[in-house]
Amino acid sequence: MAHPSQLGFQDAASPVMEELLHFHDHALMIVFLISVLVLYIIVAMVTTKLTNKNILDSQEIEIIWTVLPAIILIMIALPSLRILYLMDEINDPHLTIKAVGHQWYWSYEYTDYENLEFDSYMVPTQDLTPGQFRLLETDHRMVIPVESPVRVMVTAEDVLHSWAIPSLGIKLDAVPGRLNQTAFIASRPGIFYGQCSEICGANHSFMPIVVEAVPLKHFENWSYLMIKDA
Repeated sequence: MAHPSQLGFQDAASPVMEELLHFHDHALMIVFLISVLVLYIIVAMVTTKLTNKNILDSQEIEIIWTVLPAIILIMIALPSLRILYLMDEINDPHLTIKAVGHQWYWSYEYTDYENLEFDSYMVPTQDLTPGQFRLLETDHRMVIPVESPVRVMVTAEDVLHSWAIPSLGIKLDAVPGRLNQTAFIASRPGIFYGQCSEICGANHSFMPIVVEAVPLKHFENWSYLMIKDA
């Protein structure tokens, strides 16, 4: 998760997020080089007293500053489109989970099981145990198996919400009457935190999301105990 004074993104926990980080670095380097070039041209024009007659009316320079930006845009657009299609790809998920946004909590339904569903509320500050994070911890976590394709279907019961997990590269709007879906693979075990990212009312800041990725054997034990206790 993020830590104080952090400048970059959170560590990637899914292949899609790794691709997004690589694209961010790629685009940032292009923007940096453009900024340096523009700054150099501005400084050179302001400080020099010389004038080159050959560049006052030059067809070659006009071609260069027309073609070069087009090439740069293509260099940015092609990787962006590739990642966009990767994020929409849903191939044979091993598990399907339905996340429903409410004011102001989330409920989860594991649709591959007959009786596995629960509500997930934020843990109040006074009930936190040492090591838990204020405004981010929930009483029930969404548990998933690691290195398995997971499909998440997101909707809402009342107003607009947004189901977002930065380290997994997921942000999906929860719209009443509409079912949006995405898929991801948790590439390592861990606990990943997120929050509702759509202003949804007075307690918008108090409906966190916690995803816990565990080995498949542990997930099977957890699901058995949850169904047994239901």
